[in-house]
Amino acid sequence: MAGEKITFEGFLEAVAPDCREFIGKFDRLLRDDGYKLKLESKASGLFASYSHPVSKRSIANLFFRKKGFFARIYADNCGQYAGFLDQLPPEMEREIARAPACKRLLNPDDCNPKCVMGYDFTVRDNRYKKCRYSCFQFEVTPGSMPVIAGFVANEKACR
Repeated sequence: MAGEKITFEGFLEAVAPDCREFIGKFDRLLRDDGYKLKLESKASGLFASYSHPVSKRSIANLFFRKKGFFARIYADNCGQYAGFLDQLPPEMEREIARAPACKRLLNPDDCNPKCVMGYDFTVRDNRYKKCRYSCFQFEVTPGSMPVIAGFVANEKACR
């Protein structure tokens, strides 16, 4: 309903039952370290964003799309945990490969100068120059949950 305040409990109710425990732990992991949670209702569904308490930069978003429930990780420090990236499951690397390239990394004149530059990194000797807004976006499933948690833990340790 328009104007109605969204609670984390309400957000959690929308999550598939087999993912709720993970999302609850994910939330505690970030909020116990001072990350701020912002909940919104968007056209495609509920949206949660976690931002750093000092820099205010997002570390992760959780959101719904027609095809499912997703996590987007803002891995600003991914170069510092390249070993973790090399251990990503092949299906997650395929998702990264499908993400659009960062126009600013390829040719700075092709993108808005205010756009935050994407990521230049390697996974198993494959070099990627990807847009930060879709690069590390994965469907939340029982199989992807441990990797998503590890990803956020690595990023959090670098901030």
